[in-house]
Amino acid sequence: MSEKSEPKLLSSGNPQIPKGEGNAPVQMYIAAMPGWKNGIGRRVDAIVERVFPEVRKAVKWNTPLYGKEDGWFLAMYCYRKYVQLTFMSGTALLPMPSKASKVKGTRYLDIHEDDGLDEAQIAAWIEQAIRLPGVRL
Repeated sequence: MSEKSEPKLLSSGNPQIPKGEGNAPVQMYIAAMPGWKNGIGRRVDAIVERVFPEVRKAVKWNTPLYGKEDGWFLAMYCYRKYVQLTFMSGTALLPMPSKASKVKGTRYLDIHEDDGLDEAQIAAWIEQAIRLPGVRL
């Protein structure tokens, strides 16, 4: 990407990416994730594709979404100090992702720069999530 085409970061630190369906807008979002967050985005995207090759992808509300025919199961969002993974049916996952949500059924995993990325746990959550009903947004 040239400097002129660099996406703007929102005040939260999240890339501002046009809404779109498919892999291309998700890859545009990941490419725009600043600094160390870019590597997290690439790794999470690769885990999803490895576990669920039929994944449906989109960017809505400057947020990459991962889903299947009946709805979404995972989203990703950049904050200034961490990347947040949103598991739409997170309260049904074992073990539950660590952070509670005000949205019924939803749980979050916040990944900070110095945190390790437990790829096996994320893959296990995705495997569980794809067997649950997707969430319509």
